[in-house]
Amino acid sequence: MFFFLRTKKIICSKTRSFQYVIRCFADHTTDLKAKVAAKIPVEQGRIKDFRKQHGNSKVCDVTVDMMYGGMRGIQGLVCETSLLDADEGIRFRGYTIPDCQKLLPRAPCGQEPLPEGLFWLLMTGEIPTKDQVNEVSLQWASRSALPSHVVNLLNNLPTNVHPMSQLAAAANCLSSESKFAKAYTSGVHKSKYWEYVYEDSMDLIGKLPVIAAMIYKNCFKGGAKLGIVDTKKDWSFNFTHLLGFDSPDFTELMRLYLTIHSDHEGGNVSAHTVHLVGSALSDPYISFAAGMNGLAGPLHGLANQEVLVWLEKIKSEVGKDPTEEQLTSFIQKTLKSGQVIPGYGHAVLRKTDPRYTCQKEFAEKHLPKDPLYQLVAKIYKVVPPILKETGKVKNPWPNVDAHSGVLLQYYGMKEMNYYTVLFGVSRALGVLASLIWARALGLPIERPKSVSTDILIQELKAK
Repeated sequence: MFFFLRTKKIICSKTRSFQYVIRCFADHTTDLKAKVAAKIPVEQGRIKDFRKQHGNSKVCDVTVDMMYGGMRGIQGLVCETSLLDADEGIRFRGYTIPDCQKLLPRAPCGQEPLPEGLFWLLMTGEIPTKDQVNEVSLQWASRSALPSHVVNLLNNLPTNVHPMSQLAAAANCLSSESKFAKAYTSGVHKSKYWEYVYEDSMDLIGKLPVIAAMIYKNCFKGGAKLGIVDTKKDWSFNFTHLLGFDSPDFTELMRLYLTIHSDHEGGNVSAHTVHLVGSALSDPYISFAAGMNGLAGPLHGLANQEVLVWLEKIKSEVGKDPTEEQLTSFIQKTLKSGQVIPGYGHAVLRKTDPRYTCQKEFAEKHLPKDPLYQLVAKIYKVVPPILKETGKVKNPWPNVDAHSGVLLQYYGMKEMNYYTVLFGVSRALGVLASLIWARALGLPIERPKSVSTDILIQELKAK
């Protein structure tokens, strides 16, 4: 008996030691795919237990206004990667933007977080080490080459085809390279779907800077030659270098921009579209392309250029350096004419968008005397009190679109039609991380029930 107990104790001790070694390996491994693979069965079990216990629990009342009002406020989706808090703004796996700026690894001599670190966080829920981030940078750089048919497509598209249409077209054509589509056709077991979606997603993210840079050069720089992707550099550095911008400050801005625009819950048009199309087991390339078509809409990704158009209107009608009194009069006139103030208000937020705040801090550090930035700063003082006085605006504070275009203009990227492509490159991080997890968790095809107005009226009369 003593021998049995002693043997059992030794075995348990060795088991704990082995588990400790595995845990340490999981904590420090630079292999993101292996890291995710270790987390999937844990998350599958957690969700299975939760659904077993609470599967019939009610979480939301749906009103007629919600049904006709774009489903606003209906809790009908699950998004693991981020949550939009009304007061604190976006949280990536529980971390606020200030948290991410403080905790995520940076480039050597850099001050802003690397998007690679944000992607690791979205995928694992953990703050990565520098080595882990460096490995993601290497992975993306090594996957950056485009197949010849995509290069030919981009080089032969007319320059009057909108940059977002070109981005979606290139993503669709990349479907020919889909590892997931090939694996599905060969009959791979559904438990392996996520692995191939992961590979496609990593390939796509690696190729996006090249695609986006080709679009920029072809549309606005006369087809100028691209630079070369450096496998020793980070994703943002390579992107700005391919675009033809060599300013270290612009590269820093791009690191910040690509990080803060990456994810915004699962219900916005681009994120929801990628999830919806992916739920039909469309490959990541096709799903991403569909999301980009949604992002191209003026009520979604095009909003920042509408802000710039409005700022130019102020400069032309009021002057380049208007007083607060002149701005107040112009804004009140704008509202009385039935127009909105672009860059202000948000469907969920009830305070200043933290994405606006971090860009404002960047501007204060790098371009405090820029006239366009100073105009934006004045507007920030004037607009919220005016919107509050109307009594009709739930959120009188600026959102991310009120500032991002101003920063891009300062560093010489003045082509407003291209800005949404930058947004799309960034948004790939969030929507593809969610898509990988959707396949890992085996989420089904999305198919909500719809009814006609007549049936809805009859149902309400019956009640």
